[in-house]
Amino acid sequence: MGRIFGTDGVRGIANKKLDVELALAISRAAGIIIKTESENKPKVIVGRDTRLSGTMLEAAVAAGLSSVGCDVELLGVVPTPAVAYLVNELGVDGGVMITASHNPYEYNGIKYFGSTGFKLTDEQEERIERIVLDGSEPIELAETGDIGRVTQNYEAVEYYVDHISGTVGDLSGIKIAVDCANGASYATAKKIFAKAKADAVFLNCEPNGTNVNLECGSLFTDGLGKYVKENGFDIGVAFDGDADRCLAVDENGELIDGDMFMAILAKRFSKEGRLNKGMLIPTIMSNMGLFKFAEENGISCYPTKVGDRYVLESLLKLGASLGGEQSGHIIIPEYMTTGDGELSALMLIETMKLSGKKASELKSIMSVYPQVMVNIDATPEMKEKLSDPEVKSYLDIESARLDGDGRILVRPSGTEPFIRIMIEGKDNEKINALVLECAETLKNLLS
Repeated sequence: MGRIFGTDGVRGIANKKLDVELALAISRAAGIIIKTESENKPKVIVGRDTRLSGTMLEAAVAAGLSSVGCDVELLGVVPTPAVAYLVNELGVDGGVMITASHNPYEYNGIKYFGSTGFKLTDEQEERIERIVLDGSEPIELAETGDIGRVTQNYEAVEYYVDHISGTVGDLSGIKIAVDCANGASYATAKKIFAKAKADAVFLNCEPNGTNVNLECGSLFTDGLGKYVKENGFDIGVAFDGDADRCLAVDENGELIDGDMFMAILAKRFSKEGRLNKGMLIPTIMSNMGLFKFAEENGISCYPTKVGDRYVLESLLKLGASLGGEQSGHIIIPEYMTTGDGELSALMLIETMKLSGKKASELKSIMSVYPQVMVNIDATPEMKEKLSDPEVKSYLDIESARLDGDGRILVRPSGTEPFIRIMIEGKDNEKINALVLECAETLKNLLS
């Protein structure tokens, strides 16, 4: 994790950690990098989700880019994957998404995409940090006649809508509840599902700037589960604030998480000859049940560090066709250069229709190991101490108590001031007690 960038862009409480000065500075630095990689006057597209602070930061980002000579097109409210897709579709030199994804409305963030539609590399982000924090390169403002123009292109998102809806066939006959989390998908989901001829009802589609992810969306699926079960829906799907992730509930209101998504799609893709090299790319946080499923079905798993950017790197490096995270980021490189909640939702629903199976039947192909996770508040210094020998020795001793039927994973959050402790095993009572014990001990060791 860098000094400004986390595992998924820049993020913090809007107008505090992430204020207009920082947004302006990093956008100027990003603009300088984009200019050095473009032969002509570069153009950058900018999207945002529904947060109250979105227009404020949009103005700062546009000002920063235009001040160093980049033309800017504002897309308005769009999902993160729409920005990634439209970079290529419109043939522009870069993209910016203003969002804090699944976080509450108080937070906001900025994600940058290069000319290929992929997120910036670690090296590019480090260069931006050096420019902003160390003054490693001069900020050369554009001459008056070379200042970039800022225009609006609110119609461009229709290209994305057509692309995503075109990845599946006719989805009629399946009754679907769609939770848009009062986020960016409110602007696209109705159109996408309509074009796929889906029988869908939409929930939490009235953003007001402060209700994004508020007890709804992919972090709060209990309400969706109850609604689906009580109203006789076949499935419910829930997006987060920027719609790059999706979780679902089956007809009984029970959760279908990202690991189950991967298992279901991997089995389908394997049967269709679309699972390249028989590979699946999860992260180290995926449930042990997914790895067991893969082993039983002749699928090779290559887990990465947590973060969809690392999943994507492995997908491209290994030539694999499916990967993702338990949290619901599912990446299918055949169609998208990043995680896309609406795409994975359509793929899951189409799998139901093609198989003739209920959602509960599909998810039953994978057994889930009990898994508990707690967060402890952590400073950057505490996060660095995780690599201390004393900490590693303690975790090795505690892991041995699981007798080979579980594991302990401790990692710093890349987007929030937490250290996350996850323990997995067959004995639910045992792991619940152990995770609390580990949390208290680690607080003392890292303080």
